[in-house]
Amino acid sequence: MTLIKQDDFIQSVADSLQYISFYHSNDFVQAMHSAYQREESDSARNAIAQILINSRMSAEGKRPICQDTGIVVVFVQIGMEVQWEAGMTLDDMVNEGVRQAYLDPNNPLRASIVSPPIGKRSNTGDNTPAVVHVEMVAGNKVDVTVSAKGGGSENKSKFTILNPSDSVVDWVLETVPKMGAGWCPPGVLGIGLGGSAEKAMVMAKQGLMDPIDIQELIARGPNTAVEELRLELFEKVNQLGIGAQGLGGVTTVLDIKVNEYPTHAASLPVAMIPNCAATRHAHFTLDGSGPVALEQPKLSDWPDISWDPGDDTLHVNVNEIGPEDVAKWKPGQTILLTGKILTGRDAAHKRIQEILGRGEALPNGVDFTNRFIYYVGPVDPVGNEAVGPAGPTTSTRMDKFTDMMLEQAGLLGMIGKAERGDGAIESIKKHQSVYLIAVGGAAYLVSKAIKSAKVVAFEDLGMEAIYEFEVEEMPVTVAVDSKGESVHKTGPEIWRNKLKVALPVA
Repeated sequence: MTLIKQDDFIQSVADSLQYISFYHSNDFVQAMHSAYQREESDSARNAIAQILINSRMSAEGKRPICQDTGIVVVFVQIGMEVQWEAGMTLDDMVNEGVRQAYLDPNNPLRASIVSPPIGKRSNTGDNTPAVVHVEMVAGNKVDVTVSAKGGGSENKSKFTILNPSDSVVDWVLETVPKMGAGWCPPGVLGIGLGGSAEKAMVMAKQGLMDPIDIQELIARGPNTAVEELRLELFEKVNQLGIGAQGLGGVTTVLDIKVNEYPTHAASLPVAMIPNCAATRHAHFTLDGSGPVALEQPKLSDWPDISWDPGDDTLHVNVNEIGPEDVAKWKPGQTILLTGKILTGRDAAHKRIQEILGRGEALPNGVDFTNRFIYYVGPVDPVGNEAVGPAGPTTSTRMDKFTDMMLEQAGLLGMIGKAERGDGAIESIKKHQSVYLIAVGGAAYLVSKAIKSAKVVAFEDLGMEAIYEFEVEEMPVTVAVDSKGESVHKTGPEIWRNKLKVALPVA
């Protein structure tokens, strides 16, 4: 019998969550660097460069890779010969580890969990509860896989039940373009085949925890039908031309993971879950000898690269511009923003809608006239930071509020990540506004451009409060110009044509 102590388990969970908040795994860094070296699209290459630079900065500074420090998902395999010295349930031990990790004063992580899921949706304040999967296995040890899954990628999860004679490849190739860029490609796609609906989803999630090894598989060749499927999907998904951040390019996925399980003769359940450019997971084993100490990677594991904004980069003071200025900006153009911008996400937009709907004035300090809003929920600062990691959130969630913000609030432009829907693009065109993107997965890098931050409204919303940021040369790209041209439409189309791949007919 192996005796596992409660405090050892809790400390191991807490330490691993801190660890994955600022360390990418080496296999991911090397795969991303290989993608950087292969990339032929300048826009995508620049985005990957920022992701890699951000990754190294986070490792050096021990601060979160992404402002969205995720919902915690833990897989626990308990050996049948294990005995616990614990007064808490397994879920309670996991949640105590989460609580300690996310409230660590040396590196506080963003609390993103709300309860209940409908209705009031109040933030739990410590990122609990986690989602815990438990399996009893042979042996005398406890194997734990800890992950922190960002909302942008989790929201793009897909599930279907195909007919047994249907093509999994066709479904994937039809579905991936519909996912947009909110999952921050390039990343990994986890696919679960078979079982039941819930089994397929769990298998897809589990696949994301495995090491990236597609290049090794390419080198040795497939031995099974699943390995053949992985290779076929890896090639064909990348030929879709979606590219880094959805800007168009040769690398959309770094790997494809496929897990399978026997299923009903009448069914073919298929689940697909993406992992983003801030992929975070760690595995450890408890054998009764005490808490686990994860090995600290060497900074030499990260490539030494730099990012050059380019000669045609526009330096803009947002305090001094108007509609006539943004009308000159071109799709795909890099802009370095300086000046004061406001922030706001889903909850803030909903509250603004309610206030304007009642015919009331917005709170003091919240005047959007000819200003920019940044869709962000930052991490709390430490030390001399103005703000913690503060990368963009997925902009499509704000599409329903776009016309209101442009027409009633007087907004000049928006900053976020990924594409906008057709309705939002039409509103941008109508109001001759502009939509800019920052790189998702480069939150710590972006935060270095923020020189001051203060809450100006809705403080009770926590990370979803409205802040005023003063930024200095914050790097962004024009994603939708004042004429309604979207780089998320033109970029992938250009690269699909270059790669000579036709989308399957729905």
